[in-house]
Amino acid sequence: MKIKTFNDPQQLGDAAGQDAAALIRQAIQQNGGAHIILATGASQFATLSQLIKSEDIDWSKVVMFHLDEYIGLPVTHNASFRKYLQERFLAKVPPLRAAYLVNGETDPVAECARLGELISKHPIDVALVGIGENGHLAFNDPPADFEVKEPYIIVELDEPCRRQQMGEGWFPTLDDVPRTAISMSIQQIMKSKHIICSVPDSRKALAVKNTIEQEVSNLYPASILQNHPDCTCYLDRMSAAMLSQSN
Repeated sequence: MKIKTFNDPQQLGDAAGQDAAALIRQAIQQNGGAHIILATGASQFATLSQLIKSEDIDWSKVVMFHLDEYIGLPVTHNASFRKYLQERFLAKVPPLRAAYLVNGETDPVAECARLGELISKHPIDVALVGIGENGHLAFNDPPADFEVKEPYIIVELDEPCRRQQMGEGWFPTLDDVPRTAISMSIQQIMKSKHIICSVPDSRKALAVKNTIEQEVSNLYPASILQNHPDCTCYLDRMSAAMLSQSN
């Protein structure tokens, strides 16, 4: 795991977005196309903003998946991750070869199977991810299942995760936050050739410390990234504040 620290979230996002763009261009050049995973949430604002400004990406050769979606939440809801990606990414780049969004309004078991079959045909070149305040990776809250092989799974959201969603302003009260979601599994995320992990904000400082400095454990789900052959964590001064000097 490589670690890059920047002064503020904007610098973090600029660097992460530029590096993601370079890896996407590289995949297109080498393979004739690129398969990517995009995350959502406040941590990705600057990274996605930079990515969509990047030049010389032939988006018609890009296939996109995303990490997770609440079960039962309408796509019109402000917190819908499909809505997020449609408005913040898909509407701002030329049409992609394909964009496979998680539909939380249909049968979740069938949706997991549909997406699993699709992603098995598209080995991921670049995954953009974040880390939750509770250390989750996608919606794999602690203790995360490191062993499940299915690409997409149904998960229960723990209270710290749900409180984060409320605290970021996506829902007015804790009771409004859904209790279940469809999430990409840990094993599927780890299959990505390159992982770019954008983690700004002091709210994430403890999770960052646990991710980087604890032993790999499902109690700290994102700590599994230590085992990935090419993962870079992009931090700002606030999210890196609790790291030891050696980092």
